[in-house]
Amino acid sequence: MSPLEIAAVAASFLAIWLTARRNLLCWPLNLVACALYFKLFLDVRLYADMVLQALFGVGILYGWFVWLRGRHDTGTVVVMPLRHLQILVGLGVGALGALAIGWFTSRHTDAALPWLDATLSSFSLVAQYWTARRHRESWLLWIAVDVVYVGMFVVKGLIPTAGLYAVMIGLAVMGYREWRPSGR
Repeated sequence: MSPLEIAAVAASFLAIWLTARRNLLCWPLNLVACALYFKLFLDVRLYADMVLQALFGVGILYGWFVWLRGRHDTGTVVVMPLRHLQILVGLGVGALGALAIGWFTSRHTDAALPWLDATLSSFSLVAQYWTARRHRESWLLWIAVDVVYVGMFVVKGLIPTAGLYAVMIGLAVMGYREWRPSGR
C-alpha cells in the first residue's frame, strides 16, 4: 500500500459515487483518478490497465461532453436505452479487444497477467463507452468486470485497490438502481 494507491482509491471512489448520482463533477475527478492509476499500474506492470487509464482519459472527455449536452432543463442527465443489437456489438468488440490486447501483451511485454488484464481492460472500455452514452446497462457490465478485478488486484497485492473495486460493485448496483431510463 502506497500513498499513490491511497490517493487513487480515494479519487476513484468519489468519482464513481458522483457518476452513480449523475453529477457532472464525476468527469474531472475521474481524470485525476485515471492519472493516479496510470502511474500505479505502470509500477506493478499491469500494462493493459495502464493503457486503459489513458484511454479512459479520452473517454472521460467524451463522456463529459455527451453528458453536458444530454441533460433535461433541470440539469438531470438523461438515461438512454441500450438496444439488444448494441449490447451484442459491444460485447463482441470487448471480446475482440481482449484477444488483440492479450495476444500483444503476452508476446511483447513482461505483463504480469496479460490475458486477464487484457480482458478486463477491453470490457472496461465497453462499459466506459456505455456510461458515457448514458446507458443504464453499463452498470451491469461494470459489476461483472469489477468482481473479477477484485481477485486480480488481490493476487497483485493491491489490497486497497481490491477493496475499492469491491466497494465499486456496490456503487454500480446503486448506479443501476438510480439510472432509470427517461420516460419510464
